Amino acid sequence: MAKKRKHEEASEEGRKKDEVAPERPKRTLTAWKSEQLEKQSDAPVFRNKEKVLITCSRRIISRYRHLMLNVVALLPHSKKDNKVESEDSKGATLNELVEFRNCTYCLFFECRKQKDLYLWMARSPDGPSVKFLVNAVHTMEELKLTGNHLKGSRPILTFSSNFDKEPRWMLIKEMITQIFGTPKDHRKAKPFHDHIFAFSIVDNHIWFRNFQVSVPHNETDKMDRGGLDKMTLIEVGPRFCLNPIKIFGGSFGGPTLYSNPLYISPNQIRAMEKRKKAGKYVKKVKAKTRRKMHELENPLEPDEFADLWKE
Repeated sequence: MAKKRKHEEASEEGRKKDEVAPERPKRTLTAWKSEQLEKQSDAPVFRNKEKVLITCSRRIISRYRHLMLNVVALLPHSKKDNKVESEDSKGATLNELVEFRNCTYCLFFECRKQKDLYLWMARSPDGPSVKFLVNAVHTMEELKLTGNHLKGSRPILTFSSNFDKEPRWMLIKEMITQIFGTPKDHRKAKPFHDHIFAFSIVDNHIWFRNFQVSVPHNETDKMDRGGLDKMTLIEVGPRFCLNPIKIFGGSFGGPTLYSNPLYISPNQIRAMEKRKKAGKYVKKVKAKTRRKMHELENPLEPDEFADLWKE
């Protein structure tokens, strides 16, 4: 009969086997990760680390503040900060805030006279930056549209074909792509797409729309992969229109790279409307004076029977 081994010898052999056994590969969200694959891909991997700081000026009205909060909800890679005083030195303050919050871009909603809303898109600290006038503002609260997508999901950016025709639109397109495009591996982003950001140029204005991608998921009628004909788009909101004013070479200032010749400030538009209203009053006054002059130049003949019943 064979001799039985001692318990200590058997435990020592087991320890040697455990030491020699290969290590278990790391587990990720998608699959197992081995060191051999990491060694094969020695090339540096690009990681999108864009972060956007979103803030507004003081004395902003509630409607424009709600629009800013809608934009914050649509961008999971954004950071919201306190209000900033809208002065000539706001550029230095905003650049310090962007650096302090470890961001690369800044969206600054500036409200003037509690009527006009301006939007600054700036890359800090070297630039460039674009100043827009925001028109046709409709927030998600007031539209009450039927669309609804998951918060934090990554959007699909679509641009109209005329973005590639002129250099100024190409620059604005690149800035919009880096600001509104959610990074792939961001911790707050969901790893799928269920809505679309549509940017289109009409009459030298950029129109923004947000659509939900609706897909039928019934068990009896499952959609094949790539079946775009069954997908539908439902608008979610918000809506707004951007009128570009100037493009600067630096962050919130610097040399002017482009100035819109078709831009008319809201102050000039209001002044023209006041002049039209004032013109109506002036016409009435002139008509009265002309009537009086006509009566004085052409007096009526005395009536023979005017004092007949007074006697």
